[in-house]
Amino acid sequence: MPQLIWLEPDQPPEFPPTWAALDHPNGLLAAGGDLTPPWLLLAYQRGIFPWFNEGEPILWWSPSPRMILEPGGMHVSRSLKKTYRRHPVTVSLNRAFSDVIQACQEPREGQPGTWITEDMRDAYEHLHQTGWAHSVEVWSGDELVGGLYGIGIDRVFYGESMFSRRTGGSKIALLAVSEWARNRGMTMIDCQVYNDHLSSLGAHEIDRRRFEQRLPRETAPIQPPDSQLLNEWVRQRLDPPVEGHHEK
Repeated sequence: MPQLIWLEPDQPPEFPPTWAALDHPNGLLAAGGDLTPPWLLLAYQRGIFPWFNEGEPILWWSPSPRMILEPGGMHVSRSLKKTYRRHPVTVSLNRAFSDVIQACQEPREGQPGTWITEDMRDAYEHLHQTGWAHSVEVWSGDELVGGLYGIGIDRVFYGESMFSRRTGGSKIALLAVSEWARNRGMTMIDCQVYNDHLSSLGAHEIDRRRFEQRLPRETAPIQPPDSQLLNEWVRQRLDPPVEGHHEK
């Protein structure tokens, strides 16, 4: 590992300037510190996030380019609309945060483990209890079939992880956040780093300077809507009532 700036956990939280992040690996900025709310909230507000494996020190990242989703900008495919119509689901907000993060923590097929360590899970559970971290759940009856969780500060939602147990589960959860962001005037949804799946859903990359121009100016929790309103926003995108129109 390259020589990194070490952050003392027993000191007030502070981070190096993000321009000091390494190019290889892209965005690695510092190590150490803590996962308490003051450290995490300051990090996110400056466009920095923790990402490390079990047995490693806490590693802090600020990659460039950064992947984001514009509010209301998620691409809705015809197949997702058909799935929603044939297998109706409901969306909730903050109903089952612990279940969502547990599902995200479970190893995926082809992956040896997970970056969501027990310390990370405890840290985000604490943020949820204090109003900073939120979960979106997708339900088929009483079965949790998809969801995601992230952090909300001022007018930015920082997505952390999502999962799906049924076709379209995570996509509908992300659509709920996208529509929440659009209807509440957020500036962006942070998706952290590029992957093909997010790109296919409408996310795109911007450089660090442009990303940081959109970061929160106030340390204030985001205000979530109620689940009924969230469901209505999702339904308007997936099954809009258009008289006289029948999609093939």
